[in-house]
Amino acid sequence: MKYKLIDSQLFIKNRKNFASQMKPKSLAVFNSNDIYPVSADSTLPFAQHRDIFFLSGVDQEESILVLFPDCPNPKHREILFLKETNEHIAVWEGEKLTKEAAFKTSGIKTVYWLQDLEKVLFELMTQAETVYINTNEHYRANVETETREDRFTKWLKEKYPAHAVAKSNPILQRLRSVKDQIELDLIQQACNITEKGFRRILNFVKPGVMEYNLEAEFMHEFLNNRSKGFAYTPIVASGNNANVLHYIENNQECKAGDLILLDVGAEYANYSSDMTRTIPVSGKFTKRQREVYDAVNRVKNDATKLLVPGALWGEYHKEVGDIMTSELLGLGLIDKADVQNENPDWPAYKKYFMHGTSHHMGLDTHDYGLLHEPMQANMVFTVEPGIYIPDEGFGIRLEDDVVIQKTGEPFNLMRNIPIEAEEIEEIMNK
Repeated sequence: MKYKLIDSQLFIKNRKNFASQMKPKSLAVFNSNDIYPVSADSTLPFAQHRDIFFLSGVDQEESILVLFPDCPNPKHREILFLKETNEHIAVWEGEKLTKEAAFKTSGIKTVYWLQDLEKVLFELMTQAETVYINTNEHYRANVETETREDRFTKWLKEKYPAHAVAKSNPILQRLRSVKDQIELDLIQQACNITEKGFRRILNFVKPGVMEYNLEAEFMHEFLNNRSKGFAYTPIVASGNNANVLHYIENNQECKAGDLILLDVGAEYANYSSDMTRTIPVSGKFTKRQREVYDAVNRVKNDATKLLVPGALWGEYHKEVGDIMTSELLGLGLIDKADVQNENPDWPAYKKYFMHGTSHHMGLDTHDYGLLHEPMQANMVFTVEPGIYIPDEGFGIRLEDDVVIQKTGEPFNLMRNIPIEAEEIEEIMNK
């Protein structure tokens, strides 16, 4: 791994918190992701399943975590099963976790090789009444591929049909949505790397560069700072491309007078950052671009102040909609008649701002979090309003990542990334 070793106290605490919410005489199982094939002997880069990482820190394939807090044998209350390493594997694939390294990473003392799984699991299942399976219940999930977790769950339920089944996901949704300070520090590191990439871009942009040139500059900076790269597929959208919300082709020329919308974030230690900035190709905003830019920035700042403990997701977005409506009226994009005659299910402002303002962020860019429950301190949210005007040839979105505080305004993890129009112009024109 490129990142520095994470303090195992994070994973010890996460397991303790999860175990405290399990039913009596129950065990829970968590699997690594597969390495996904492309064709022939080619594979995609490995990306660890966030849940087993959250609970163990183990970041390699073919790993399984078992938690059994009430196990009669104290040795078996936490177990890691790992792919056995040897000299041959070390030569061909690189170093894998040894039992000692796994303990240093996770704080788990009992580590078996994977070939012992069925034998050990049979003993555990004779002592357990309920088994927790790990299903993906994120509100944006749309998974067509059968995962390693899915295959294991199918096998487990067929082999042990008499056991009661419970779900891990509701517990994880709550635990993962509220961040430990170690996690906040890792997300801050991801944001700091993103800042370095953005500052590099500000000194690089000029008319004639290609969108993919900017993507390459970000990747250069990210890799040089211990990141694997982008936390999500980057959006580098110049001109009217910015009006396509998930534009990812990044293959057009950046032309004089246009704006570039950059929705880009570095990952660090599997934790995400998620930044959007919109900058002028020529180094200076036009009068109209600046009017819209400042309006979006005001909405972002006002929306940020609404992210406080106890706030409800639906009400928050309605309030942001009211703020955006006021700004769009000021810009002349909508009028009072549009507002008076609007459809409550699709308000007038949605013509120019059609997506949500915020989402949970952490190990996943769209992280776990139950939207029907009140917001809590130490949740991390994006704040990302935008105004998109195809008829005028540009779209503007601005986005920061913030941590809800017990009292007062959220803490901005991207506070050092330039966002004010004057500062961006100044840096670009040095």
